[in-house]
Amino acid sequence: MPTALITGATAGIGRGFVDEFARRGFDLVLVARDEERLTALSEECFQRHGVRCEVLPADLAVRADVDRVAARAADPSRPVSALVNNAGFGLNAAFLAADVDDEQRMLDVLVDAVMRLTHAAVPGMVERRSGMVINVSSVAAWVTGGTYSAAKAWVTSFSEGLAQEVGGTGVRVVAVCPGFTHTQFHERAGIDMSTLPQWMWLDVPRVVDQAMRDLARGRPVSVAGPQYKAIAGILRHAPRSVVRLATASRRRNPRFVRD
Repeated sequence: MPTALITGATAGIGRGFVDEFARRGFDLVLVARDEERLTALSEECFQRHGVRCEVLPADLAVRADVDRVAARAADPSRPVSALVNNAGFGLNAAFLAADVDDEQRMLDVLVDAVMRLTHAAVPGMVERRSGMVINVSSVAAWVTGGTYSAAKAWVTSFSEGLAQEVGGTGVRVVAVCPGFTHTQFHERAGIDMSTLPQWMWLDVPRVVDQAMRDLARGRPVSVAGPQYKAIAGILRHAPRSVVRLATASRRRNPRFVRD
């Protein structure tokens, strides 16, 4: 059986990829901080799909934990066929109002962990001439939204570059760039989204389905929903001065949300 390693597996988009790969018959390595929730998810996946699940509790803001997950991703005796870098969090604060240690933890999870896990998993995939890397980025990658947007811009650019580097090897790479999606992300951050129009929302299955279709087509960037395809197109091609004006609002209250 092929194996998928998924970070931030217990909720939101990560959970959506768990369901998708389990449905496809992949065994799973489930990574998140909460061991109890991981165990419950593992049991559910086995009961529903008959797949084997390995529970790997880890805080990807902690280097030792990242190294443990990277060692699993690189293990040639238990090869990983698909890597989903989904774990993350956002700060409900402008940069100068936030705690710098929280900013650092965000970069550790959104950038450092993605880089290290990908570097661990991909050489084996290239050697086997088969594999998938799915890096969950955001439409925020194209706006001027502080450290979070900067980190997601890195994830998108990194994924596009890696897709070029492994071209022709049988390994496929995609950056998934969702817009506002119905998950626990904003609620856990303490961000009031009640005024957001309904047409701006996506659901997790739609994001995951679009990602898998774009991955199969060899597209390095996946954006779900016609509204976000249009928004992303505008943001990517508009003058940066216009983008800065359009995204000038700043967040308050120094709280943060984790995967």
